[in-house]
Amino acid sequence: MSGGDGTRRVRAGRRTVTVHRPDKVLFPGGGDAKEYTKGDLVDYHRAVAPFMLPHLRGRPLMLERHPDGLDGPTFMQKNTPDHYPEWIRRVEVAKEGGTVWHTVCDDTATLLYLADQASIALHRWLSRADSVDHPDRMVFDLDPAGDDFEAVREAARLLGELLEELELPSALMTTGSRGLHAIVPLNGRHDFDEVRSFARDVADTLADAHPDRLTTAARKKDRGERLYLDVQRNAYAQTAVAPFTVRPRPGAPVATPITWDQLNDPELHARGWTIADAVEQARTNPWSGLLNRGRALGPARRRLNALRG
Repeated sequence: MSGGDGTRRVRAGRRTVTVHRPDKVLFPGGGDAKEYTKGDLVDYHRAVAPFMLPHLRGRPLMLERHPDGLDGPTFMQKNTPDHYPEWIRRVEVAKEGGTVWHTVCDDTATLLYLADQASIALHRWLSRADSVDHPDRMVFDLDPAGDDFEAVREAARLLGELLEELELPSALMTTGSRGLHAIVPLNGRHDFDEVRSFARDVADTLADAHPDRLTTAARKKDRGERLYLDVQRNAYAQTAVAPFTVRPRPGAPVATPITWDQLNDPELHARGWTIADAVEQARTNPWSGLLNRGRALGPARRRLNALRG
């Protein structure tokens, strides 16, 4: 529904969200990249909401905002501005020297409002607002030295095999940038220190077995051409890109859940889906409830210690 004042009104459940300047170009075209507007971003979020919201509900968010599109400045927004509607949920979490009121996206109307605010990428906490110190997700970020997806594919296979040995379920997601995330569902009973320590030991086990290809070195200069197994997101107040979120890159690529079988597709790439086709992938239900079964790390820790000798 278009307004005569250059706005568009979009119905979302019981609410109507006003989209300002829907024709504003957020993703300029050029080369192989298509041009996309704020209206396109809103339409994508409306279509993907049923698949995306389960991964957002109840979690504090950091919003990556580009009010003037990709060519303008970027704002990483943690605190919810006072002018946001009262119906948008906020959660107060502790930080050093005070607190932050993070936005929480529980419904389609909030998702569309954030799109109107040019929040292109949504970065979520790995814990929920009602238990911020205890994550229910563990994330391994497979970050290649260059734009080398074959190295990512190989690292994912090795990590998947190790997680299987540890009897931990895991789900894969393209990042919409260069790499993949492997996500393990947890039961929410371990604190961040325990989870990060376990994730680091898993990553170290892999890097020790494949020192020519993999590294856990935090400093770029120490990695060389090796793929970085990044576990730093497993910490309080750290975030990871949310499933189905758009990345602020040409062509509007999307962080997209995939099956482990899709890892073998020679066409697969970190930027393989965009806002034009990610909803089709979402409809295939690639994770099929995999993350609903959160695990305790105790048994996996014992298996890992036995492997490490």
